Amino acid sequence: MTLPPADSALGKLMATLPRPGRVEWIGIRPARGTAMQALDEVHAQAGAGLAGDRYKGSSGERGITLIQAEHLPVIAALAGLDAVEPARLRRNIVVSGLPLIALKGRRFRLGGVLLEGTESCDPCSMMEAALGAGGFNAMRGHGGLCARILEGGTIRRGDALIALVDAAAPASAADGDAV
Repeated sequence: MTLPPADSALGKLMATLPRPGRVEWIGIRPARGTAMQALDEVHAQAGAGLAGDRYKGSSGERGITLIQAEHLPVIAALAGLDAVEPARLRRNIVVSGLPLIALKGRRFRLGGVLLEGTESCDPCSMMEAALGAGGFNAMRGHGGLCARILEGGTIRRGDALIALVDAAAPASAADGDAV
């Protein structure tokens, strides 16, 4: 994703977030077909993923998946449910307080871990089973963000998510997508 120049009007708007985010929930899925396990903390390994997660060691662009806490009630309403627990959505981290899509193509810190937002985390067909008929469509546009782990460390519930202003030219900017 190519970002606009940092000193342009659009670049300044895209780099401005009202406040830091906050980690509200952490989960991993140890193996295919098993339930998500909620954790208080998890170790993130650069280029690999989260310790204990079934996807650890696979594609670095999806080393970690994040979803906004503010989207959970929206997904529930669109799926015709009273509420949706984070584990049902199969994302690793629930973050509150900032729009995750603003981090696509940007670097940010989650606790002591350096991440780079790589792509939207679109829903898969498993959302029909998790949320019922229409679950896939209920999550469209609300699935969150995938990120690459650039520097590993520990992520804890309550950690801040801080967008980095000096990240106008992240390593993955060469893919040519326009904003």
